[in-house]
Amino acid sequence: MKPLILAALFLIASAVNAAAQSPLVAELRRVSVRYHEDPSKLDTLREGLDKAAAADPHPQNLVALAQVSFIWADVRAKTQEEKLQAYDVGRKAAKKVVDADPKHVVARFWLATNTARWGQTNGIVRSLFLLPDVQREIRAILDMDPGFPPVYVLAGNVYYEVPGLLGGDLAKSEEMFRKGLELDPKYTMLRVGLGKTLIKRGKPDEARRELTAVVEERSPRNLADWTVKDVPEAKRLLEGIKTGS
Repeated sequence: MKPLILAALFLIASAVNAAAQSPLVAELRRVSVRYHEDPSKLDTLREGLDKAAAADPHPQNLVALAQVSFIWADVRAKTQEEKLQAYDVGRKAAKKVVDADPKHVVARFWLATNTARWGQTNGIVRSLFLLPDVQREIRAILDMDPGFPPVYVLAGNVYYEVPGLLGGDLAKSEEMFRKGLELDPKYTMLRVGLGKTLIKRGKPDEARRELTAVVEERSPRNLADWTVKDVPEAKRLLEGIKTGS
């Protein structure tokens, strides 16, 4: 096929892809790191992406719906029921993409993350039936893209939260958080995870150093998460070290 024809076909395919993807997908990319400035924008984005994904289940629309559902549940949901419902929407949206394209790393991440958070919110013990699914997704992501930092947040937290008899392992939790930080030292959610793991492992001095670094970080990877989640959690953990609680 002639180069000009190939170029034309590529441009047509790109235009079709762009048309299928809702403009809200690009808006979410901006808001996901700035939602602390106006959290109500998450409400509008969630509603819009839910409609966009229903009208056109384009992979980017579904992945964006999975992401905004997770963020909204964490930040905006007022009740446990609202949280569980939003995480479930996110899980189902991501699963549609994974079923069609098992190599879609980001979709697998949001599938696992929404599933894990649903289980955490519902109660770890009551939700242990979901653990094999989450662990399978983590292994798949690590196999496909070991350079994907967010998966180390998820893996570290799973090892931290799950009872030892069922696969929990604080040493592995610490390993996962440290590996993630090697990839992205500015990813403060990883450093918070490392700090709380070090506390549980009886290493308060190391934990204090990591948590203080979170509070003092001046260029966090995600400014919104750093402001709304990471700094408050780091300060809470630092106070716990100080008081011995």
